[in-house]
Amino acid sequence: MPIKSNNPRVTEDFDFASGLSKSQLIEIDACTRCGACLSECPIQDATGDTSISPPDKIAMFRSFLQRTKGLQAKLMGPSNIPEEELKHFSRALWECTTCGRCGEMCEAGIFSQRLWPFLRAKMVDMGYGPWEPQNMMEKVTLETGNVYNQPAEKRYDWWPEDCPTYKDQAEIAYYTGCTTAYESQPMAIGDVRMLTAAKIDYMMLPPEREICCGFPLFASGQHKIIPDLVRPVIQDYKDKGVKTLISSCPCCCNIMTRDWPRYWGGELPFKIRHMTQFILGRVKDGTIKFNNPLNEKIVYDDPCYLARGVGITEEPRDILKELPGVDLAEFEQNRMMARCCGAGGAVKKVFSENAIKMGRIALDETKELGAKKLVLSCPACYQKVNEANEGYLSDELQVIDIMELCSQHLEPGSDPTVDETADSDS
Repeated sequence: MPIKSNNPRVTEDFDFASGLSKSQLIEIDACTRCGACLSECPIQDATGDTSISPPDKIAMFRSFLQRTKGLQAKLMGPSNIPEEELKHFSRALWECTTCGRCGEMCEAGIFSQRLWPFLRAKMVDMGYGPWEPQNMMEKVTLETGNVYNQPAEKRYDWWPEDCPTYKDQAEIAYYTGCTTAYESQPMAIGDVRMLTAAKIDYMMLPPEREICCGFPLFASGQHKIIPDLVRPVIQDYKDKGVKTLISSCPCCCNIMTRDWPRYWGGELPFKIRHMTQFILGRVKDGTIKFNNPLNEKIVYDDPCYLARGVGITEEPRDILKELPGVDLAEFEQNRMMARCCGAGGAVKKVFSENAIKMGRIALDETKELGAKKLVLSCPACYQKVNEANEGYLSDELQVIDIMELCSQHLEPGSDPTVDETADSDS
C-alpha cells in the first residue's frame, strides 16, 4: 500500500505543477481522451480497468491542477482533493509499467514514458507513494548501493572463472547494473564473454563503487537523492580516464543518456553505449565471429526503454542475423511499438500478477511463431519473463539474453576462453 499523507490540508496549497516542465504541462492539457491508446496499453491487456488507463490518469491530474492552481481555483477558490481520489490516482500511476507505448502512438505527442515518473514524483512529495516494497528503495540504496539490499561486495560474485578479470583503468568501462548483477547473472556472464571476445581492455569500478544508476528511484518517483547518488560514480569514471561507458541494461542506458548530464551539470566526460551497439561494431570489423550453428527459429523482443527509450532497435537484430543458421522471426508488434513484457517501471515486485500475465503474452506469441527461443536484452525482462515461464512453456521454449546466446556461438578462437580444439558443431 502507498504511504498515506499525514497532512489533511496538503492539497489546498500544494503546487502540483512545480517540478514539471512547460512541455509536460502542455502535454497534460493536450490529451483529448480519444481513447486510441487503450488498445496499446499492456495494463489494459492484463486488467481491463479503464479507470487506470493513460487518458484517465492524465484527466485526473489535470483536474488536480485546475482545482488547486488553475482557472477553476481562481474563480471558486482552491479545493481540497478527496483522499480517495489521491489514492486511486496513486494506484493508477504505480500499476503502470511506464513502457511508453501509449505515447508512441499518441497523436497529441505526449511523451508518456517520461511523464509518468514525474507525476509519480509529485505523489511521493505528497506522501501518496511509492508503493511497498518500493518505499524502502531509498534507504537500502544509500546503505548498500543497490535497490535489492544485497551486499555490495557480492556485486560481481557471478564472474566466470575462465574469463580474464577487468582492468582497474581503461578508456572503455563496463557497468553491470543492479538487476543484471543480482537477479539476471547469466546476462552479465554473457556480457563478459562477449567483451573478452572483443579483445579489448576494459575496466570496472570496484563493486562497492559501482552504485545504482538511479533508474529504479527515478521510475518510482523518488528523485531527490539521485543526483548525490550518481555524481560520485560519474566522477570515478572520469578519474579513471573512461571515454566510453557500456551497459547491457536499457534502463541504465536510458537514465545515463537522458538524466545523468543534468545531474552532472553538463555534458558527460564519456559516451554511453548499449552493449549491442558496441558488440555490433566488433562483429562488423571482424574481431568477433560466429561459427557454432544455431539452426533454429528465434524471436527478439524489443525492451521498452531500449527501443522507445533510446531508439535502439536494429543493432540487436543485426547481431542475431550473423548467427549461422538463424531464422529470426518478428512479433506482430515490434520495434517502437513492441509490447511491454510487464517488468518495467519499477513495479515488477509490486503488481507481480500483471507482470506474469504480460510476460506470458510474449511467451504465447513466441510459441505461435514456432520459435524455440525468446531473446531478450533487458535484465528486468529476463528475470520476470523467466519467472513467468516457470512451469508454463519452459519445456517448449527458452528465454535467453542476447549476449548469453551469442557467447554460445562464438567461432573457436574468437573467444580466448573457448577451446580451439573443440568440435564447432558441439
